[in-house]
Amino acid sequence: MLDVLIIGAGPIGLACGIEATKHKLNYLILEKGVLVNSLYHYPDNMTFFSTSEKLEIGGVPFVSNNPKPRKHEALEYYRRVAEKFQLNINFYESVKGIAKGGDHFVVNTSKGIYKTKSLVIATGFYDLPNKLNIPGEELSKVKHYYTDPHPYYRQKVVVIGAQNSAVDAALECWRKGAEVTMIVRGPEIANRVKYWVRPDIENRIEEGSIKAHFNANVTKVEEHSLTFMKDNKEHTIPNDFVLALTGYQPGYDLLKMAGVNISNEKTMRPSYNEANMESNIRQLYLAGVVVGGMETAKWFIENSRIHADLIMNDIMQKIKGESQSNSK
Repeated sequence: MLDVLIIGAGPIGLACGIEATKHKLNYLILEKGVLVNSLYHYPDNMTFFSTSEKLEIGGVPFVSNNPKPRKHEALEYYRRVAEKFQLNINFYESVKGIAKGGDHFVVNTSKGIYKTKSLVIATGFYDLPNKLNIPGEELSKVKHYYTDPHPYYRQKVVVIGAQNSAVDAALECWRKGAEVTMIVRGPEIANRVKYWVRPDIENRIEEGSIKAHFNANVTKVEEHSLTFMKDNKEHTIPNDFVLALTGYQPGYDLLKMAGVNISNEKTMRPSYNEANMESNIRQLYLAGVVVGGMETAKWFIENSRIHADLIMNDIMQKIKGESQSNSK
C-alpha cells in the first residue's frame, strides 16, 4: 500500500514527489510519457516567459545561459532534479481506471494495479488540443502541435490562433521560408503574447511579410485549400499545411474517472479546497495547472509550485491524526 500515488511527472508532479521524499512517504509517480512530457512536446526553440528561478523546484538552482531559459535547458534541469532526489517514477504507464475502495484508492494502469491511501492528479493541460470541429480537421495536413519549422519550408502554411504558440510558429515558419497566413478569431494579436515577441509579429503583419485575417473563422479544410469566413464573406485560399494552435485543455476523462466534481461549468474548473488542494473526494488532491480547468493561462509552474507543500503537509497531518486516533 502506497502512502501517495502521483499521476503526472511534470514539474509540479516532480515537486510533489520531492516533498513526499522529504516527508519519507512511500510514494510513486506515474507518467504516461516521458519526464516533463508536456515540456518535451513544446516547440524546439521555445523560450519561457518566466525567468529560470521561477521554474525551480525542490530548492535546486536553475542556471540558464539566457535571460529567459529555453526548452532544452528546462529538460536538462528537470532531469537533474529527478536524479538528485532519485524520484520514484514509472514512465510510459498510463492510468486506465481509478476507484475508491474504503479508505484507499485502487488505480489500474497499462502495466499494473496500485493501492494508495492518497492520490494526487498533476496532469497539466497540454495533452488535449481544443478541436476546431470543422470538415477536414482529420486530414494529415492539420497539426495541433508545432515543434520545428523545417517541414514547412516553401509551403503555404495557415496558422490558426493568436496566442504565444501561434505567434511563435508563424514567425519561425516565415523565417525558414514558409508562406504564412494567420487566421485570428479576435480583432488583434492576444495581449498575453510575450512582450518581446509581440512587436515582431505586429511589424511582420504590418509590412505584409505575414498575412493576417482578424475577426475570421476557418470553416473547412481540404487537401489543397482552406476556407474561412470574414465580414460575412467566404474566402478560399491555397494551402499545404494548417497549424491549428488554438489552445489545450485538461484531461477531464481522468478527473471524471476519479469522481472529481466540476465546480464551474463556464470555466470547467474542478472542485478543490485552496487551503490544501484536496478535491471533493477525501484524500484526492489536484496540483498544478489542472486546477484551472479551461482557464489555462491562470496557472503556471511559478505560481503552482506551492501546491506540493500544501498537499504533502495535509497528508502528513492526516497520517498524524490517524496515528493519534489509533493509539487511543
